[in-house]
Amino acid sequence: MHPRCDAGNLYLEPDAADLALARRAYQDWQARREAERLACYLPAITTDGHRIEVVANIGAAPEAEQAVNAGAEGIGLLRSEFLFLQRAEPPGEDEQFAAYSAMTRALNGLPLIIRTLDIGGDKEVPYLSLPAEANPFLGVRGIRLCLARPDLFRPQLRAIYRTAASATKNDVCPVKIMFPMIATLEELLAARAIAEEVRRELDAPVVEIGIMIEVPSAVLMAPELARHADFFSVGTNDLTQYTLAMDRLHPSLARQADALHPAVLRMIAMTVQAARAAGKWVGVCGGMAGDPKGAAILAGLGVSELSMSIPSVAAIKARLRNLSFADMEALARRALACKNAAEVRAL
Repeated sequence: MHPRCDAGNLYLEPDAADLALARRAYQDWQARREAERLACYLPAITTDGHRIEVVANIGAAPEAEQAVNAGAEGIGLLRSEFLFLQRAEPPGEDEQFAAYSAMTRALNGLPLIIRTLDIGGDKEVPYLSLPAEANPFLGVRGIRLCLARPDLFRPQLRAIYRTAASATKNDVCPVKIMFPMIATLEELLAARAIAEEVRRELDAPVVEIGIMIEVPSAVLMAPELARHADFFSVGTNDLTQYTLAMDRLHPSLARQADALHPAVLRMIAMTVQAARAAGKWVGVCGGMAGDPKGAAILAGLGVSELSMSIPSVAAIKARLRNLSFADMEALARRALACKNAAEVRAL
């Protein structure tokens, strides 16, 4: 079957009936995709009137326009490290400003959440001359690298704030900053302090600052973190591997690192509860947001924004429009009570 189909079976010696069935299934699949494409600009409003914002993850400037054309309501995650990879030296402030500004023009007022440099773990940048680490996923990555290398962090923040200033219209700024791999309150406070220094230097507008929820300590400290963050975005890929202690790139363990495991879902539920208590919103920008099963459960848990790869946008919006929020809440409650990921998927 087509690689973008949800599932398929392999028939080694298909007969005529098998082939006819496969052709009909493929035609049905094409018809559904076409209907989703035609309706991609409709909002994801459930049958009982609850709206979920559906946005896109991108990793290059041209993808901003592609996301809008696919029906995305903004960018929930810009992986800014695309500017730093496959080159011999880091990009300058002006180069970063030009790239971010091109995106805000393409988005024309839709939100753009820029995640600050997330290098480390499985992302290597030779020109940074970072020391080899035995456990890179537990080492100097994400915000830890930003705080250790102000020569990288400050120019990026300056470029972001300059972009925010140029994109602000009628006192509304579509640009938001998101810090990756926040594990402690001290990291968030230190990063915010540097961002505020840069903002004041430029006399730039105040922008919303959020954090990625990717490690269990951030979930457990979410009530405290929510007092100093404007929003949370759950990175389900990393949260899954850190919660289950399974490397998501491990050749024999990766299949078990399932984001639909109840342990991960309970982490997300705790995050949403803490954010709600502080009047803050929660998004999800991991692979789970673009999975039809995962999207329904996340919406039921109270996640208000789902950010996914561009090809998933139309299908997820269509899926959510066909469900009721009450049913998704009931589904989420049942999922939280399951004992393993297989039980969740069986729901």
